[in-house]
Amino acid sequence: MELQIVLAILGAAGVMSAFLFAVKGLLDQVPDVIRSWRRVVDEARSSHSDHGPGPEGHRPPSAGIDGP
Repeated sequence: MELQIVLAILGAAGVMSAFLFAVKGLLDQVPDVIRSWRRVVDEARSSHSDHGPGPEGHRPPSAGIDGP
């Protein structure tokens, strides 16, 4: 009976150790995920604020070719 209790305690400790190792691995990735998300949001905001090129085929006149 005592041996079964000892084995149960050791088994539970092993499972808990593996669980904590997995949780630590996930939590170590959180700062990188947050940095990546901020980069995506910043890029989305900057590309949204940029008006980009005009309609296709429409270019602004250049001083050297189209006139003064």
